[in-house]
Amino acid sequence: MTRAEALDRGRQALQRQAWRAAYQHLRDADREGPLDAPDLEALATAAHLIGRHAECAELLTRAHQGFLTAGEATAAARCACWLESMAAVQAGEVAPRVVGGIYCSVLEACGEMLDLRRAQEWTDALERWCAAQPDVVPYRGHCRVHRAELLHLHGAWDAALVEAQEACSLLGRPRPGPPLGMALHFLGDLHRLRGTYPKAEEAYRRAGQLDPTPRPGLALLRLAQGQVEAARALVRDVAGAAEGGARPAALDACVEIALAARDLAQARAAADELAALARRMGVPLVRALAARAAGAVLLAGGDAPGARGPLREARAAWQALEAPYETARVQVLCALACRAEGNREAAEVARAAARSTFERLGARPAVAHVDALFRSGARPGGLTAREVQVLALVASGRTNRAIGAALGLSEKTVARHLSNIFAKLDLPSRAAATAYAFQHDVV
Repeated sequence: MTRAEALDRGRQALQRQAWRAAYQHLRDADREGPLDAPDLEALATAAHLIGRHAECAELLTRAHQGFLTAGEATAAARCACWLESMAAVQAGEVAPRVVGGIYCSVLEACGEMLDLRRAQEWTDALERWCAAQPDVVPYRGHCRVHRAELLHLHGAWDAALVEAQEACSLLGRPRPGPPLGMALHFLGDLHRLRGTYPKAEEAYRRAGQLDPTPRPGLALLRLAQGQVEAARALVRDVAGAAEGGARPAALDACVEIALAARDLAQARAAADELAALARRMGVPLVRALAARAAGAVLLAGGDAPGARGPLREARAAWQALEAPYETARVQVLCALACRAEGNREAAEVARAAARSTFERLGARPAVAHVDALFRSGARPGGLTAREVQVLALVASGRTNRAIGAALGLSEKTVARHLSNIFAKLDLPSRAAATAYAFQHDVV
């Protein structure tokens, strides 16, 4: 990439508020040749928002000198003020209203970039700042939301629920608005994952009235309730509107719901976009999501050996993020892949580990899902994994063309699979195959 291209991409990233990408491209351009003062100031902003404070101060100093040389006194003074402000915040000399706003702005930037490590650091800092000023009210709700999200990620679900409920109480005063909506969305996610669906429904309903940000929680609730088509309609709207830091979660939900609907083509498209985002963003969370999606799609397509690599990568990534629930979700997929390859002992080890984690966290729907998967998991009549998929789709009433579209196969290949199924199970017709599928829990 040339310096001009890096500079252009950095400026475009700034407009999208993609701070990490802006920092990387502008830094690359600066290494090829010193940036002008305005671009140095922009690079300093991006560096500050991704937590590179020492670099930010150095860049602001260079920008200050550049503006002075160019005779732009106002811009030079602006850089000098920022430098003084940074030093004053660190020394505790800035007014509380300004400090609280800074903390919240940086946390929002961390959320946009899905930078969990920085989010943890800044949440801890905001929590300490609030604790040192017990009478401060405005920022406590935001602090509790971010703390609840991190507690949940790391497996402290009971504590996360308490924090989320307290955040909703604080953010509802004196007048509810979008911040309360964000907290309610998260509270709905907690109830959904614990299986308290009526409470999740109410939280999502209230959240939708306060915060228009597209989120996949309600679509995933419909999926958990068995309403697959409703889930598909909802997640389609979310994916169409989600941008920036909200897009990876929307795509992850698209993959999960499309696979539940046996729409392999749609799942693959969402997984491919997620992989492209992971390469562009370079964020551990997005890489973990992309690897899991890639493995799930390969497994659903009957390529269990091919799924092993992405699933190993996903498991390692979630473990590095200290995310037990997400790690357990990958272990379920690993168990299915092992079973598909005939390695029942490894499948049982992975299944038991995942179920134990779900049970410890209180994730009742996930426990029931694992039990159902492995209770009905034996392949009847010596069918291959792909033949089981075809049989299930036949039982759902789909034509060979529709089955091919769902699994990415030609009609001729589907017909061959169907012929093999009839021969192995000694069945005379599609109607008999449908009856067999229901009798043997294939559907």
